[in-house]
Amino acid sequence: MAMINVSFETTPNPHSMKYVISQQISEESCDFKTIQDAERSPLAKKLFGFPWADSIFLGTDFLTVTKQDWVDWDIIATPLANLIQEHLENGEPVLVELAEKISSSSADLEINENDTSVVQQIKTIIKNEIKPAVAMDGGDIQFVKYENNIVYIYMLGACAGCPSSTMTLKQGIETRLVDAIPEIKEVISLN
Repeated sequence: MAMINVSFETTPNPHSMKYVISQQISEESCDFKTIQDAERSPLAKKLFGFPWADSIFLGTDFLTVTKQDWVDWDIIATPLANLIQEHLENGEPVLVELAEKISSSSADLEINENDTSVVQQIKTIIKNEIKPAVAMDGGDIQFVKYENNIVYIYMLGACAGCPSSTMTLKQGIETRLVDAIPEIKEVISLN
């Protein structure tokens, strides 16, 4: 049995807590909004078993858990870390493959032959600069499309519903992309 350390840190979103895992737990990032979404993640399904669980974001070496308003982190944070650690140390799966592949938030950044050079630049900046920065706060960004000089994204994990997400979007993501690609007029979150 491997010893796995699970610690937790607050995020800018008061409803979300980031659980940092001492090793990689997944090859991909996944966002689960409901227990039905979590069909391919036994760990996320287990966490949705608690009535206060609102959403679960799975990163490669962290989990972001977003809770309902009616429960306080000081009551659930430590027991939840212990539950996650026990799940992992027991060798229980984090993700399982299903017959139908569900998209992950990293597939959106794969550069393909149909991408324009601007879309390639956008994806590269998001993948190399923006995703690592928001992951530090337990979040993620998913590229949706670039149309009429507007970049459309989803904000995931702790970023979804965070009180400071508008500032992150406009002063962080939009500013960085416009600096690199002046033709971009705006970045819009579809959340």
